[in-house]
Amino acid sequence: MIRLSTKGRYGTRLMLNLAQHHNEGHKATILKNVSKEEEISIRYLEQIIIPLKISKLVKSIRGAGGGYILARAPEDIHLSEILQALEGTCCLVECVEDEEYCERMSECATHEVWEHASNMLKDYFESITLQDLIIQAEKKHRNKKSASRKGKSTK
Repeated sequence: MIRLSTKGRYGTRLMLNLAQHHNEGHKATILKNVSKEEEISIRYLEQIIIPLKISKLVKSIRGAGGGYILARAPEDIHLSEILQALEGTCCLVECVEDEEYCERMSECATHEVWEHASNMLKDYFESITLQDLIIQAEKKHRNKKSASRKGKSTK
């Protein structure tokens, strides 16, 4: 089955963390803090941040109080951009984006299936912003707090 690599998953968590700090008014966040908060190796985060910088999704701030910030507001960064930077193109098979990849494309009955499925994935990831993920994270946090209070009150 199709799976995202840890690079895509952890990179999304890194970007969500930066977005949450952005919304809390922090100027910049150091990777050491993200590593601790997200329980991701600092060395891996140092590798992941590079393609995000190259894709102009994050900026680095030098000096005291330095670290990383989002290059744009959370509502302006789509999950599709993050995954594109970290995973590459979002297509299930090569022939969807490269017509010359396969000589059988014009007679291939499955090409339209792969193309349609790839487009559905692209559209879905394009429809989600970092702000949407912040809202989802806040809901989960509230639900967790509510569940833990209920658990304490029944004991």
